[in-house]
Amino acid sequence: MPASERDDAVKRALDVAVSAVGLVVTLPVQLAIAVALWAVQGRPVLFRQPRPGLHGEVFELVKFRTMREPDATYVTDAERLTRVGRFLRSTSLDELPTLWNVLRGEMSLVGPRPLLVEYLPRYSPEQARRHDVRPGVTGLAQVSGRNGLSWDEKLALDVQYVDRRSLGLDLSILLRTVAAVASRRGITQDGHATMQPFQGSGARTVADHD
Repeated sequence: MPASERDDAVKRALDVAVSAVGLVVTLPVQLAIAVALWAVQGRPVLFRQPRPGLHGEVFELVKFRTMREPDATYVTDAERLTRVGRFLRSTSLDELPTLWNVLRGEMSLVGPRPLLVEYLPRYSPEQARRHDVRPGVTGLAQVSGRNGLSWDEKLALDVQYVDRRSLGLDLSILLRTVAAVASRRGITQDGHATMQPFQGSGARTVADHD
């Protein structure tokens, strides 16, 4: 078996093992979060959205819902974001259900973050290479500035990860993720609950839905 295929097999085995253990260990925390969200925002407590994965194949991403439904009182994303939701985002606890996506093989622990399906035709051929690997819960862009990066910078880092990927790089990214989450930097763009959408190659906006 070629080294790259062997690394991919080991990576997948680690994804299964870590996500399975993570789901069991964090079950009490996830139940507590679900109750808190239900009390503040009502049902549903989970956010589900189609996202493109490996080779652009669409899957359903699962996270904790951090916003109220839009209405006459809560219109913008910033207004819809609840206090509990803001805390979950700042600590990345809203990502815990995503371990199900990892266990099912739709995602990996490390890889380019899955963005919106509507962005697929907006990528340049080079940027589209981010879909040559499974998307990740965390990735090189997330530990290099997250939503403080421009789109060009973030997508370039995604492609850089595709070209440089290795088990050693994955371990480094996982360790850096702990520090990034603890610092809570680059979570949102100023004045927004999420970020400005990606308009296409060369756009100088910042990351959305991350």
